[in-house]
Amino acid sequence: MKAIIVLGMFLPGLAIAADDEAAVRHVVQAFYMAFDEGFVKPVDFATDDWCHINPFGGIDRGLQATLKTVREVHTTFLKGVTDTPKDIGIRFASGDVAVATVTSTMSPYTMPDGVKQGFQKQVRTFVVVKRGERWLIMQDHNTTVASPPT
Repeated sequence: MKAIIVLGMFLPGLAIAADDEAAVRHVVQAFYMAFDEGFVKPVDFATDDWCHINPFGGIDRGLQATLKTVREVHTTFLKGVTDTPKDIGIRFASGDVAVATVTSTMSPYTMPDGVKQGFQKQVRTFVVVKRGERWLIMQDHNTTVASPPT
């Protein structure tokens, strides 16, 4: 215990980093739970100015615009689709800004044009900010990982 206190005196950010990292991880996991449920419940893990960039390059700015889009796609071609995180890496840009990079696997679905997609590896980058005492997603950008050419 003394070692932790002494270390905390010389590296003050280290003393709270574990709690902050856990809080950021929790917010990111809340996003994936909402994804799997179709974003039907109220969202308390994102800022009012949340910016969402989808794998096709579409951009939604603001919580309400983002929710409108993600709820629409989750009632149509992404209905019942899940996205399961495999690895969550978290780095802190400052005491109140974190970047989370998540690799995940998305379950199969059929695009609106009828093209069937199998299991897909995804990479999503989150910018998570501390507002008051809460960590919240301010931005996310999702990319489908392309298979290397054969």
